[in-house]
Amino acid sequence: MEYGVLLNLDPPVILGIVNEKLRVECDSLASVAKAYGVRQRQLQLKLAAMGYRYDPLSNQFKGLWEDEEPQATH
Repeated sequence: MEYGVLLNLDPPVILGIVNEKLRVECDSLASVAKAYGVRQRQLQLKLAAMGYRYDPLSNQFKGLWEDEEPQATH
């Protein structure tokens, strides 16, 4: 993929590509950004608009709802 093209794709496609790259080849968001020739912050903002954030512990983008505590049922 050419430099900078990644951010022109649909956000769900970006999410899949980036998480796969993080899982298989890259050990950080910075290395993914460098591989695709984009700024790390641009990538974070693009996926944040879809409700995802980068989690450095799992080295993946995760949905914001995945951080929520389970609701107690009565």
